[in-house]
Amino acid sequence: MTGQRPDQSRPDAPAAHPQPNTPPHIPVLVDAVLAALAPRDDALYVDATFGGGGYSVALLAAARCRVFGFDRDPDAIRYGRELAERHDRRLTIIEGRFGEMVHLLAPFATGPFATAPFATGPIAGIAFDLGVSSAQLDRPERGFSFRFDGPLDMRMSRDGQTAADLIASLSETQLAELIRELGEERFAGRVSRAIVAARQRQPLQRTAELAEIVRAVIPKSEPGQDPATRTFQALRIAVNDELGELDRGLVAAEQLLMPGGRLAVVSFHSLEDRRVKQFLQRRSEGAPRSSRHFPAPLAAAAPAFRLLSRRAIRPDAAEIARNPRARAARLRAAERTASPPWPPDFARPHRRPRKKQPA
Repeated sequence: MTGQRPDQSRPDAPAAHPQPNTPPHIPVLVDAVLAALAPRDDALYVDATFGGGGYSVALLAAARCRVFGFDRDPDAIRYGRELAERHDRRLTIIEGRFGEMVHLLAPFATGPFATAPFATGPIAGIAFDLGVSSAQLDRPERGFSFRFDGPLDMRMSRDGQTAADLIASLSETQLAELIRELGEERFAGRVSRAIVAARQRQPLQRTAELAEIVRAVIPKSEPGQDPATRTFQALRIAVNDELGELDRGLVAAEQLLMPGGRLAVVSFHSLEDRRVKQFLQRRSEGAPRSSRHFPAPLAAAAPAFRLLSRRAIRPDAAEIARNPRARAARLRAAERTASPPWPPDFARPHRRPRKKQPA
């Protein structure tokens, strides 16, 4: 899916999932992603966040390859299956979370992959475009955006706990911590107090209502960014377990990629980018030496990736002019080595020490 843009108030957001006979949306950093993945004929690729199919279509156009597209949004799945009919069976759409790619790809596997699912697999490249899609933001009934009034939902897969359920169930302290950690909101304490005060009068059920509560207690200091942006981001990430899903997705990619296979991850905010950066740095440097913290069997892991670039790749001015959604994007890419995947003990990312924020 197309990643979330920090400024959701932009007036130029694309419409919801296009119909097959309409022009597709503009995928972010597509040229850089293709350069990183280097698609070739007869190879298998994964578009882990299918959304509007931008990366999938670009891969299919670049080489006579096959693409598996994953998404947990039923709308994206419906659109993807219509799109797949136009690509001569080279595009396969799979409904599910990308953190479960290893399991979900098993029915399609042949050869060594079928008998050793946790060994290096047959996939030549995997692309991630993290966050919420423009199609989701632009549909008020999905409840992702503060630009429209709609139910306070925010579920990508349309099952499980909604944002309204989450707000109703958390204490003021828990809400403040969630908004501070997942939204990186300096005024999380003020926001949580205002939310708790409002829900004591009546349950919070609408996006417009929540947005006004947040705007009333946060000074508008960042040009072009609505004060409600960070709170909505935090709730959406929590509802969909986006960071946990990212951790699982990166580990799945490590297991599936063949030696020489490429990984390309586009993120749109620092929480995502930091996780990707730390994962790839650790996997490219090798495990630490044996110590009392890491027993010898776990400390023996060799580098599983080779970084293609030390720095994140960002869009240039020309791409931002063509596609304003790209302005916050960061691409990190790496190549799989022939070493076995790392043990699960190394899957958890480092946590930054939390700084004290204003109340």
